[in-house]
Amino acid sequence: MDLWLEGKKVRLNPAKALGKGGEADVFDLGDGRALKVFKPPEHPDYTGLASEQSAARARLDEHQRKLRAFPTGLPGRVVTPQALATDKKGQTVLGYAMRKLDGVESLRRFGEPSFRRVGATSARVVEVLCGLHRTLAGVHASGVVVGDFNDLNVLVTGPADAHLIDADSFQFGGFLCSVFTERFLDPVRLGGATSLVPTKPASDVSDWYGFTVAAMQSLLCVGPHGGVHRAKSPAARTTPAGRLLQRITVFHPDVQYPKPALPLRTLPDDVLHHLHRVFVEDLRGVFPLPLLEGLRFSACASCGVEHARSACPTCQPHAVAASTPVTSARGQVTATRLFSTRGVLVHASVEEGVPRWLYHADGAYRREDGRVALRGPLDPSLRWSLQGDATLVGRDGVVAVLVPERQPERLSVDSPEGRPAFASNARHRYWAVGGGLWRDGAQGPERIGDVLEGQTRLFVGPRFGLGFHRAGGLRDAFIFDAERLGLRDGLVLPWPSGQLVDADCVFDGALARLFLAEETAGRTRHHCVVVGSDGVVRASDVAEAGDGSWLGGAFRSGRCAVGEALFRATDVGLTRVELRGGRLEAVREFPDAEPFVDSGCQLLLTRQGLLVVGRQDLTTLRMA
Repeated sequence: MDLWLEGKKVRLNPAKALGKGGEADVFDLGDGRALKVFKPPEHPDYTGLASEQSAARARLDEHQRKLRAFPTGLPGRVVTPQALATDKKGQTVLGYAMRKLDGVESLRRFGEPSFRRVGATSARVVEVLCGLHRTLAGVHASGVVVGDFNDLNVLVTGPADAHLIDADSFQFGGFLCSVFTERFLDPVRLGGATSLVPTKPASDVSDWYGFTVAAMQSLLCVGPHGGVHRAKSPAARTTPAGRLLQRITVFHPDVQYPKPALPLRTLPDDVLHHLHRVFVEDLRGVFPLPLLEGLRFSACASCGVEHARSACPTCQPHAVAASTPVTSARGQVTATRLFSTRGVLVHASVEEGVPRWLYHADGAYRREDGRVALRGPLDPSLRWSLQGDATLVGRDGVVAVLVPERQPERLSVDSPEGRPAFASNARHRYWAVGGGLWRDGAQGPERIGDVLEGQTRLFVGPRFGLGFHRAGGLRDAFIFDAERLGLRDGLVLPWPSGQLVDADCVFDGALARLFLAEETAGRTRHHCVVVGSDGVVRASDVAEAGDGSWLGGAFRSGRCAVGEALFRATDVGLTRVELRGGRLEAVREFPDAEPFVDSGCQLLLTRQGLLVVGRQDLTTLRMA
């Protein structure tokens, strides 16, 4: 597609893609700006989706008038249109140029337990929220409503600068905001509706409701409707939508609070009281800024939990951390503690059945034998991989290979959406840079094959690897053998059409299970695609996040492949999922594992059994 911007022709280059949303693709203009291009009805992401094609047509029609009338004077941390991109005649608006943000993390990341425990402190979260509060108040003072306020539309740069993006969906004048995100939807907008379709327009009040959801999620790592609803009777069971309509929140006695989340009582009573009034009693209005500004967090010297109270709410003041038994059993499950630290476990992997891990303690990142791999404070922007004695650490476009008693080796790598593209197994390191996929060889780097520059996501297992890209109208996946050069591209996968917000992959034998999380039509959906080492898709499944299924649970919960079976960790134990006739089916539950796992742990397969990687402990499980 060709566009014209400020009188000059712009040719879209997929290698310069910065991101993909449900409604638009974003490209780097190379001059400190980004170009947001709205997806037309014929975009490949909408193939065969009549309703999405119709919605795209309606959006483009409205943008012809709305973007030309966009208001000025909004706060500086709102990323607004700076110049319109049009067709050659300048008549049809196709997108717009805007300020490009570098080194970003979405606000959603701050609500993930795994991100918080590796260095995103509660004090930083408070600073982010206070700045966001002032920006939102400034937007409202300009007569504008955000409308679709959610944690993917807030990007954080630097320590704590929160920016509002997707301004084209803002509500002003006679232009209403027609989109919404279910987790942030104010139920008061539903009126007497029995489904999650708003009957009332967005407003300042609904924006502040969304802000309150984001504040709770960021402070506690759980939103108001998180956890698992354990209805006391079949008649009381309900859907995630039903929980919103009936105000069944984490404050409800029938809701099991998620284990990985920070305990409710880490927040002061006045903050908890306000959250309860908003989500249970329908209090509406501006979030009281003094409640945020008054938060002062400290880490408990005993259990390590951050809290904003005078004493730790999870243990007695000055208590000594309890020592868990080395071996314990419950029913058919026996748990043996392999390792424990007063610091934080950062990364773990398995090579040929042998576990390796990295933890942070006493101001340094340390390997399993206690030796220091890297000194410094916890940093959530770092990405890790372990290979034998080598520790690989990446940030932005550089990966350092740290080996004891050697000078660090540095690799330049692509960094799609800020995440360096590298991986390793027991024999090789793999990385993508400059349009090529590479690995280390006996005589130096070896080129495996060609990939899309700057856009490739990469995963590798013991026998083979898998990669993919989604950039502009392009999307492709490939596999490659772990030992031989060359790759097989053109894999036909059931691609999600919405904004990709997370991706992961687990391997065992000749199978890879690719997990994708997308935001689409206001909902989060989880996909699982089983791909063989021959490139053939064996099965696929999709679920709505929070629907209670094995796939709808927390996206980053522990999962471990064992042949054609998959074990999934939850707050109530383990679930075994098997591949049967081209379908993925949950076939067995292991409730006896409940004391030893949660939905935020990691699972790995070792020679001794399943390894549970928690915040501070490594535990091996054996099941009868």
